[in-house]
Amino acid sequence: MTMTISKDTAEHYLWGQGCDGWHLVRTPELSVIEERMPPGTSEARHYHVRARQFFYVLEGELTMEVERSFHTLRAGEGVEIAPGMAHQAFNRSGSDVRFLVTSHPPSHGDRVACE
Repeated sequence: MTMTISKDTAEHYLWGQGCDGWHLVRTPELSVIEERMPPGTSEARHYHVRARQFFYVLEGELTMEVERSFHTLRAGEGVEIAPGMAHQAFNRSGSDVRFLVTSHPPSHGDRVACE
């Protein structure tokens, strides 16, 4: 059955320091999540053993550190992260950032923290 999905109907979760996530697609093969990060927040630096990810900004400005290289992404821009590449997301701007994270296979349970 095909259904329309949105933040209003998707499974919601909280992470980090007041950040939100919504599971838009959650299957054994694919994960698509919309996330919101308030100003001044970040996630812990990590990598995934199997998951390949694509971060795509919908609104605001996201700073992605990938293998010690910093990328400033604005609405309509994204970055692909291969398995094994250490990365970390930051919101260094003065307003919320909203973005999509697509993972194949899903990244939950596949995350390894960096020291």
